[in-house]
Amino acid sequence: MEITPAHNERMAKMTFATVYPLYVTKVERKGRTKEELHQIIEWLTGFDEKSIQVLIDEKATFETFFNKANLNTNADLIKGVICGYRIEEIENPLTKKVRYLDKLVDELANGKKMEKILRTQ
Repeated sequence: MEITPAHNERMAKMTFATVYPLYVTKVERKGRTKEELHQIIEWLTGFDEKSIQVLIDEKATFETFFNKANLNTNADLIKGVICGYRIEEIENPLTKKVRYLDKLVDELANGKKMEKILRTQ
């Protein structure tokens, strides 16, 4: 799939508060926990539970969310396909970061071990 400028703009303007409940539902439906979700968000962005709630309350866009984030230095180890896009081929930095998060949530929901998700092995 090709990523268009309109797609990148849509990703930038989407609010984290809108997507977060979908992440929670996805992982809990698959037997994982909200705490595990927070662990992967913190690993990727540096945001703890309190910071996540502030961003939700502020209705921060993904653009704001990732501008405030301290992206993990191992984030570039996140590879593969998510939502029909190969992460390694995404050129727009913000879209790539959003897809990193999507991929981690997907791995969590699919039962991958936490140490693999957090790229510690």
